[in-house]
Amino acid sequence: MPKKHTYVLGLNTYDHDVSACLLRDGEIAYAIAKERITREKHATGFYKEVIDYCLDAEGITLDDVDLVVRNCYILPVPEMEDRLLYQDLPGFLPEYERADAKSHPHFLSRSDKVVSISHHLAHAYSAFAVSPFEEGVVMIVDGVGSYRSDVNEAFPESDAATPLARESESYYKFSGTKLECLKKVWMEPDRGFLSDEFYNMPGLGALYSRASTYIFGDWNKCGELMGLAPYGRHGNVPSLMQIKDNTLTVPRWTSELNKPYIMDSDQKWETSPLMKHWEDLAWRVQDDTEKVLLARAAWLRETTGAKNLCIAGGVALNCVANGRVARESGFENVWIQPAAGDDGIAIGCAYYGWVEILKQRRSFVMDHSYVGKRYSDQEVADSASKFLVRIQTTQTRSNDIAKDTAKLLADQKVIGWFQDRSEFGPRALGNRSLLADPRKPEMKDILNSRVKHRQPFRPFAPIVLYERAKEIFEGEEDSPFMLIAKNVRPEWRDKIPAIVHVDGTARVQTVREATNPMLYRLLKEFDALTGVPVLINTSFNVKGEPIIETPRDAVICFLTTGIDHLVMHDMLVSKNPLHRIVGPMVNTYTEVATMVMANMKPA
Repeated sequence: MPKKHTYVLGLNTYDHDVSACLLRDGEIAYAIAKERITREKHATGFYKEVIDYCLDAEGITLDDVDLVVRNCYILPVPEMEDRLLYQDLPGFLPEYERADAKSHPHFLSRSDKVVSISHHLAHAYSAFAVSPFEEGVVMIVDGVGSYRSDVNEAFPESDAATPLARESESYYKFSGTKLECLKKVWMEPDRGFLSDEFYNMPGLGALYSRASTYIFGDWNKCGELMGLAPYGRHGNVPSLMQIKDNTLTVPRWTSELNKPYIMDSDQKWETSPLMKHWEDLAWRVQDDTEKVLLARAAWLRETTGAKNLCIAGGVALNCVANGRVARESGFENVWIQPAAGDDGIAIGCAYYGWVEILKQRRSFVMDHSYVGKRYSDQEVADSASKFLVRIQTTQTRSNDIAKDTAKLLADQKVIGWFQDRSEFGPRALGNRSLLADPRKPEMKDILNSRVKHRQPFRPFAPIVLYERAKEIFEGEEDSPFMLIAKNVRPEWRDKIPAIVHVDGTARVQTVREATNPMLYRLLKEFDALTGVPVLINTSFNVKGEPIIETPRDAVICFLTTGIDHLVMHDMLVSKNPLHRIVGPMVNTYTEVATMVMANMKPA
């Protein structure tokens, strides 16, 4: 029997945000990050789970896959796997995964069907190859990419660097399937006992992560840093980097910045007397970042004359900077990869294989990121029918779940919303979301106290009907992936105060009927009840955990937090009076989540 489809598998491997993307005839069939499966945020390690997820969802085996393209930013994958054979590196391959790795056909593969590419090249393909543009330019900025010696694509030799320099920024132009590197910005390795840590290197993304470590004790708290920045006093900290004539200078971290947050300190972060200093530093690094990105974008526009800009890399998750680039850089159109961080590397690897190796044309546009697998109504029903769930809840089927949910939202209830396929990327975009009414400022505190347990300075994002967005938020640019911050129009700030940040902005997601009809209908029903076509949308998880993936995950989060109601497909799940008794009893004897998970394991 002739083979029906051509399959390409893209993988981000070993370090943070391990992920897979399966293409079917050049279109994304499925994509998943390992953290959604293992429930470990930014999961590292082997990639068996993400491969199995995609193959099982498609109903195929590894033998059906025509090409596998991989990336690991630390080292090329073959070299990384050679080292993992004889080095104990549990952060990249923990002991419990070693047996799976050694028996997997892709581990140490020398097949010509298994290819490795470099980091920024993968980011670039994740951006332009699925964009709506036939031609344009690409901006890639992240913390750290591949070594210069390991970069696959040709690049200008004038961008001088040593073989051990690392990618920091890369700029390209494209037309159809042709991609050409215009410029690379390198980071040379630093001196000292932390010389292998990228945030000590002189790069834009590296500096942002350095500031995140300084303020929060964690290099990967860049989103929190962006949220803290508007509280800072302008100009209290000198510039941390400068750009002139398109050359970026990042001075060494000075001894004046000697007040970092140390996580094991007796002093709690929230009550530290250093808070104003940290706020001022956050403002400074955010302001510097915006200026550098605007200068880079202006250079790209002026030197190429391009009308269309595509953006990826971890820095592309900075929605405040993205908003300024979209509005001020002179490009007619800006498209940002929704999985701009390293989970999106899997998409770029897959499309490198499709376009560059298999020589196929581009035909797919990523106009949404709902590329997880579908869970059946039966799977939803099964998750809610387990004994420990059933005795604590009431469950009803709705003939109009959008209308019924809108009424609950208007009554100030917090809703766990589980629909259709999960989103790929770090943002919940309305299929694995917590939803709430934005009309009262206290809803932000309610969400934080009951569910999210986040720092109070962090804003919550709005979703809005696409056709009403310009009425409520300033700016012409669309924002379907919650990657652009906009000013809330003054006349609307008192109407939707729970989503307005301290600087008057909001991280907007516009919702179209064509890409998410259920969420669109919910917004329409809420608008009909309240006159407000906006809802709070935050990720369906608690602090420190990944966004939920399965119906089982949804039920666990619902039962162990203060979420008022859970909506899964057309089922409305509510806590009954017995939950007030059973919940504390369970918590007395064991961790609630552990007990629920054990109860819900399939037979």
